[in-house]
Amino acid sequence: MLGSMKSTFAIGTVVMCAALTLPAGDWPQWRGVNRDGHTGAGATPVSSLPKELKPVWKIAIGPGFSSPIAAGGKVIYLDEQNGKEVAHCVEANAAREIWSAPFADAFGDEWGSGPRSTPFVNGERVYVQSMGGEFHCLDFATGKPLWNVPFKKYGVPFSTKAAEGTASRRGNNGSGIAEGDYVYVPVGAKGASVVCFEKLTGKEVWKTGDDQAAYSSFLIATLAGTKQLVAFTADALTGLDLKTGSILWRTPFKTNAKRHAASPVLIGDDTLTVNSHTFGLIATKVSKEGDTFKTTERWANKEARINLGTPTFVNGFLYSQGGVNTKTLICVDATSGQTKWAEPGFGKDVKDYSSVIAVGKNLLVLTYDGQLLLLEANPEKYTELGRVQACGSTWSHPAFADGKLYVRDARELQCFDLSTKSVAAR
Repeated sequence: MLGSMKSTFAIGTVVMCAALTLPAGDWPQWRGVNRDGHTGAGATPVSSLPKELKPVWKIAIGPGFSSPIAAGGKVIYLDEQNGKEVAHCVEANAAREIWSAPFADAFGDEWGSGPRSTPFVNGERVYVQSMGGEFHCLDFATGKPLWNVPFKKYGVPFSTKAAEGTASRRGNNGSGIAEGDYVYVPVGAKGASVVCFEKLTGKEVWKTGDDQAAYSSFLIATLAGTKQLVAFTADALTGLDLKTGSILWRTPFKTNAKRHAASPVLIGDDTLTVNSHTFGLIATKVSKEGDTFKTTERWANKEARINLGTPTFVNGFLYSQGGVNTKTLICVDATSGQTKWAEPGFGKDVKDYSSVIAVGKNLLVLTYDGQLLLLEANPEKYTELGRVQACGSTWSHPAFADGKLYVRDARELQCFDLSTKSVAAR
């Protein structure tokens, strides 16, 4: 478009995402440095919001639902310009454009056009993916194209008409991930559901699976003692061997729409959650008996119908927009799956999506209608500390780096300084 647990369950001790030699507090990929919706180590806390948000800068941009990222003093965003999907790199402090790189023909449906997959930075390279199914590696400093792979090479079904399926219905929206010498891409073809490439050359290393790709981004985590790739495809939640692509374990999760517009969340104790409007919120534990992996449903909350968003896990609890009517902000105990509280109609026109970022002991929530809320990450009750209008309607997840929030809607990309010093000075 695209929980109270013991401290030993903390995400930082069990999740290991792409190794990035970037400053603390960057937001270099989907949902931040660890893909968990948390700001990085040493990130600026946010304790209040101003009565009115005034951007440090704002720039006009083209269509697309892709989220911005921020790394190394730069912001990367994707949009559509003159019939092309384009990657842009601007200075984080001043929005001066450093480079722009058209990388694919634009595609759209009744929801709009332009790229929907979030780019990601790894070392000296940035990786981008088009809605129509092209994966590109660009030089981070210059935007120079280095290598690319068209998904049609693998026979991915694709159509401009809405139909069952994912890439054939709403385009390629999930974000790949880099780890070590490799990059893992959600191609979604028969025999090539997931494809691994050398990240420097684009040489294919392995391909595996028959599932179509969901609107879900990959995660790398250590489960049952094994570091692995976690993929939420159109048909299943699965763990893959990083070196060979062998399927370590697989749990079916099927819906008629085959969309799964959320990413897996690691909640400690070798347990992952996934969510859907169809089946609610389900926790799956991965274990190992000898050389064999197995999965067990730990709990299911069928009323937590989180449709489009990915929950954010904080100190043993999950926070997300969901609930019976999907227009409710909810807090779910990640140990039991019990809903601790639900706040219906917390926004004016929230529809079925909000982004949730954990900033220290607080949460930044950006609603579909562009309201920015500051909440306590409090499992006992909904506690609102402030709200302000940030932008127009948006399905794009913001980026938070160095105390600044980068927010995108259909017309503009804006930078807001939310550092305590900046807010207090207003």
